[in-house]
Amino acid sequence: MSTVVKAAAVQIAPDLARPEGTLERVLAAIERAAQQGAQLVVFPETLVPYYPYFSFVQPPCRQGPDHLRLIEHAVVVPGPVTQAVSERAAALGVAVLLGVNERDHGSLYNTQLLFDADGALKLKRRKITPTYHERMIWGQGDGAGLRVVETAVGRVGALACWEHYNPLARYALMAQHEQIHCAQFPGSLVGPIFAEQMAVTIRHHALESGCFVINATGWLSDEQIQGITPEPGLQQALRGGCHTAIVSPEGKYLAEPLTHGEGMVIAELDMGLIAKRKRMMDSVGHYARPELLSLAVNERPAQTMFVMPGSVLPTGRPGPAPAQSAFPALLMAEASA
Repeated sequence: MSTVVKAAAVQIAPDLARPEGTLERVLAAIERAAQQGAQLVVFPETLVPYYPYFSFVQPPCRQGPDHLRLIEHAVVVPGPVTQAVSERAAALGVAVLLGVNERDHGSLYNTQLLFDADGALKLKRRKITPTYHERMIWGQGDGAGLRVVETAVGRVGALACWEHYNPLARYALMAQHEQIHCAQFPGSLVGPIFAEQMAVTIRHHALESGCFVINATGWLSDEQIQGITPEPGLQQALRGGCHTAIVSPEGKYLAEPLTHGEGMVIAELDMGLIAKRKRMMDSVGHYARPELLSLAVNERPAQTMFVMPGSVLPTGRPGPAPAQSAFPALLMAEASA
């Protein structure tokens, strides 16, 4: 791993008229970032095919057609979208953090995909608690994705939007010694107050975790906003809220944040700054008090069906052997009593 990593945070608009066009925009942006020397490229929350902005300004009874359209164009993992991004990452030798709407049979999830510089998908995680209007769109994720993974650019973790207001979720990543934290927000929501809160949030995590934070937000043009809703008052709710930035472990901006329009924030991450910060305050090391305060994380993937050991599945195949069973230990104990 290099002691200096060049990173790019991309502020970009989706293609609302032609959802498959969003992927084309993503691939082109990866190319542009790589041309500027970026080794890690971070995109906004659920950029592909697009963030469900409609759900913020429409009552539930009117969301059906837009929700179904989003399901139709959502990403299956693995699938054509993951293959295209993987191939582009490998060809250019860059790591990519991409936010997608993931379709898993009849449900949608807010999913973060981390591709390494060789194209390998190192992390797939789902937002653990969709926020406010988002609960009408996405299901809940689980603890299996609260992981920090080794990549060509270092130890990388990720959270989406208001997951950053869950201190235990953040601590779960901090305790795994993340060096680079990828944050994603939708952008074009709520206005300046959202951007101001975001600025505080990402800088605080950088200081508390002693890591770099790369934050990417989306962007909507006036024409796109008018296409989502014809009501001027509701259109105002879809403006502002953008704060694409890169922050050091000392809480400093490494480049001017981008708050308007499309573009990239690019900066060099001097990994030596992590030790400089943590020698004074390592919140999961010498500054922790695990005998007083500790965190328990359930890392098991969520399951809707458990197969008892020795049973036969509907397919005719035998169920898992006892040592391989995913059935919760407590329920197994009750069943055998």
